Amino acid sequence: MSELSGPADHSLMRVSDGDREQAAEVLREAAGQGRISLDELDERLESAYAAKTYADLAAVTHDLPRSAQMPVPPVQGATQISRIGGTPRSKFSVAIMSGARRMGRWVVPPTYVSVAVMGGVELDLREAQFSEPVVTLHAYTVMGGIQITVPEDVDVDVSGMACMGGFDHNASGPGVPGAPQVRVLGFALMGGVEVRRKPLKKTPGKGGPPAAVEGSPQDAIEG
Repeated sequence: MSELSGPADHSLMRVSDGDREQAAEVLREAAGQGRISLDELDERLESAYAAKTYADLAAVTHDLPRSAQMPVPPVQGATQISRIGGTPRSKFSVAIMSGARRMGRWVVPPTYVSVAVMGGVELDLREAQFSEPVVTLHAYTVMGGIQITVPEDVDVDVSGMACMGGFDHNASGPGVPGAPQVRVLGFALMGGVEVRRKPLKKTPGKGGPPAAVEGSPQDAIEG
């Protein structure tokens, strides 16, 4: 597979925290101009901050004048370069009373395991290649934290559990047709697993940033 198709409906793309904040500013401005009441403002702000797609944001701003701050879905070209393929170099990260981080350009294996015991693990998939169309991330933490950042356009399925802790499912949802699928499983005991969607980092200059190493000096155990 060499290309990925763009989404059939851009309004169904996931929004970022910045998009939600932009919509909130539009609503506050409308309230200041007397276009909506303070009660309406509170109701719409609650809906805006809970929005998952651009269609959700449009539902609370559709009857207001167009504004330069109004969030709009990014227009994508007909194709994008495939991010599927490559040979993974590691399959796990373990942090015991320490920290492990994997970010930048790396290849996500079909199955990746993260373990944090009184420590923290950070996985950033925004610039990563995916070895297979479907990858599974196992996240297990005891009195620690695991943070997983995924691109906005991938398919995400979170089904982890927590006891006296938290396992965030808010990022679950479809991506663009043909995009990689990321499955997140695991368990958090007196700790937390956060899965969040964020846009790709802006690259300075034409050549983009230098390739990041697959780990950092904070890595505890990786392999």
